[in-house]
Amino acid sequence: MPELPEVETVRRGLAPSMEGATIAQAQVNRPDLRWPFPDNFAQRLTGRHVTQLRRRSKYILADLDGNESLLIHLGMSGRMTVSGDPLGQFVHDHPAKEKHDHVILDMGNGARITFNDPRRFGAMDLIATDQSETHPLLAKLGPEPLGNTFSESYLVDALKAKNTPIKSALLDQRIIAGLGNIYVCEALYRAHIAPTRKAGRISAARIATLVPIIREVLQQAIAAGGSSLKDFRQASGELGYFQHNFDVYDRENQPCKTPGCTGTIRRIVQAGRSTFHCSQCQR
Repeated sequence: MPELPEVETVRRGLAPSMEGATIAQAQVNRPDLRWPFPDNFAQRLTGRHVTQLRRRSKYILADLDGNESLLIHLGMSGRMTVSGDPLGQFVHDHPAKEKHDHVILDMGNGARITFNDPRRFGAMDLIATDQSETHPLLAKLGPEPLGNTFSESYLVDALKAKNTPIKSALLDQRIIAGLGNIYVCEALYRAHIAPTRKAGRISAARIATLVPIIREVLQQAIAAGGSSLKDFRQASGELGYFQHNFDVYDRENQPCKTPGCTGTIRRIVQAGRSTFHCSQCQR
């Protein structure tokens, strides 16, 4: 499932074609994705002006005039791509419609935004903009890891009483919004913290080091266009390439990259998810 860097990469790719533009025509080709679309979804989108495109955790929100926002979740296999972009950043001709093109937004500036989702685990909803933070999907999210409220003191306080493994604690969206399996593995490796350590038993000093490391990993992944392992594509249709920079994720049985370390990357399963780590470097 796309994590924060992938969703932010898509948001940035869509913004030049959507922000400040009008949805000239919305086409909705099925009644639902993960859940049913709102009533009269296509009609309610057509003619609306997009004032801002923003991200909250792993969700994209397109703020529309009239105090409504289009909430978008890519799910496991969802893609949002741009064609016919008047700025010349993407393919000029609109491609032929594909089987899983479920929502198509033709913008007034000539761009077309296509939401394609073969597995249909993605979602779209229309919500009140001024109440977006109280939406059930957003209400309990923790701070953004690239925002000012995510600080060393916050993370130390949030984890000090946690009896769960640090890997599980960092994946808890109520503690940090947007982190997923890939980037938690990478951050813990850089911090030399074992993913199995109980969060509440790690010193405050070591927990504090995670904050700049998490930010560094996310920023590097965004700069690389995210990670493409299976389905993810940027808004341009191109692959992300941060997967070529993984230190531990998906590197089972390969040598540890830490200079002087003779360890090997191992895979364990935590809460049904693969965790990659070096048992020699991470304590």
